[in-house]
Amino acid sequence: MELRLPGKRALVTGSSRGIGRAIALRLADAGVDVAINFFRHRGPAEEVAHEIEARGVRALLLKGNVADEAHVNRMFEEIRARWGGLEILVSNAASGVLKPVNHLTLHHFHWTMDINAAALLPLVQRFIGLPCEGQRSVVAVSSLGALRAIPNYAAVGASKAALESLVRHLAAELGPSGVRVNAVSAGTVDTDALKHFPNREQLLAEACRRTPAGRLVTPQDVANTVLFLCTDLAIMIQGQTLIVDGGYSILA
Repeated sequence: MELRLPGKRALVTGSSRGIGRAIALRLADAGVDVAINFFRHRGPAEEVAHEIEARGVRALLLKGNVADEAHVNRMFEEIRARWGGLEILVSNAASGVLKPVNHLTLHHFHWTMDINAAALLPLVQRFIGLPCEGQRSVVAVSSLGALRAIPNYAAVGASKAALESLVRHLAAELGPSGVRVNAVSAGTVDTDALKHFPNREQLLAEACRRTPAGRLVTPQDVANTVLFLCTDLAIMIQGQTLIVDGGYSILA
């Protein structure tokens, strides 16, 4: 199925690698100009920007920490100056502390919550403050840890649950003004982020064994779902979390 969004403009946070990179390139394939957000590593972000431009659309590099409201304001000022506005916002940037509960501190918890959940609020506020005609779409990237208990995942899981709750409240409030807000919850995806899990190989093997679809979810699988949510085919999907896990979560 060919989904096209020519002339649309998007910001994808945390898009220099992994799932964010796949989302940025999938949107570019659909004719969308994509602003690439990164914080520390410019090289990979520049590579993604080159790949986007090779697809015949525009790329914009934006350095900034989404958990810092001043950085968010600066990024949106640049978007306004360079592009005028946006139709699509994908909140993908994430971080967090992976530790057993008795090793977590409030600093760990607040750091994780600020990046994974709280950052969505100023991003959406700046997004809806830009000029735009017609429908707009916000998609936040979540994980199954919002609903399921995963070893060492207490802080991240709590932040993803908060993210999904915020999505619902934003959707209810912003829907009447033509802004759709949804989330995509990814199953186990073998990205760089998973390398921080001490039991990575065990997690991958177990996820593959338990997934009815017979394979792990790929970043492209998640990106395809994000693209769908940004099209008019999803115009009546509002405030939902779509699970992309090959059926993993339906098993007891």
